[in-house]
Amino acid sequence: MILIPALIGLALVDSTSIGTLVLPVWLLLAPERPPARRLLCYLGAIAVFYFLLGVSLMTAANAGLNHLGELARSPVVLVPQLLLGIALFAVSWRFDSKKRRARGEPDRTTAWRTRALRRQSSAGGLAVLAVSAGALEALSMVPYLGAIGLLVSQDVPAATAAALLAGYCVIMIVPALLLMTGRSLFHSAIEPVLTRLDAFLSRHADSATGWALAIGGLVIARGAAAGLFGS
Repeated sequence: MILIPALIGLALVDSTSIGTLVLPVWLLLAPERPPARRLLCYLGAIAVFYFLLGVSLMTAANAGLNHLGELARSPVVLVPQLLLGIALFAVSWRFDSKKRRARGEPDRTTAWRTRALRRQSSAGGLAVLAVSAGALEALSMVPYLGAIGLLVSQDVPAATAAALLAGYCVIMIVPALLLMTGRSLFHSAIEPVLTRLDAFLSRHADSATGWALAIGGLVIARGAAAGLFGS
């Protein structure tokens, strides 16, 4: 079944985002590293957030297809969709790590690092941080939206789609769980690996967000243009 490998691949791409990997790496490198239960609370919160978001989006998409019918393919819907796609593509150019550093501006990830270290003192604070990161990244998580689109377009039964989406959200946090386990088992021995990974992810996080927004904008705009002007 092609759907399963596609969902796994998209989930692994999503596992490298700020919320699912960059923030957990920062927490693992913090001088006062939060205990495992708090990190599990963080990862659980972001997985549950995306699962609930995905179920809501799938429900809305299916309801729209069932009830809107031709309206969903009319200019009333397609023109705003086209404008949204163009806007996302335009905004994506603002997310360039090299240009921000050339202007002497800090990467956007710097603010998230400060927030992560400030909220690590409690499980509740980390849970709030997880939901905040998920909400901020929702529009730029093109693979996740693509996975939802696959489930909707292939007319997967609701219960099966929910189960697949739950599995997707688990896969999203697996790399962070593996790093957390490695940190617990090997302690400071794994720190050089985490430091190099942190440097790479932090250096390219802004640009990755920009690429995701650009691709999402193009996909949205192309779908609207095809409906308005023909394939």
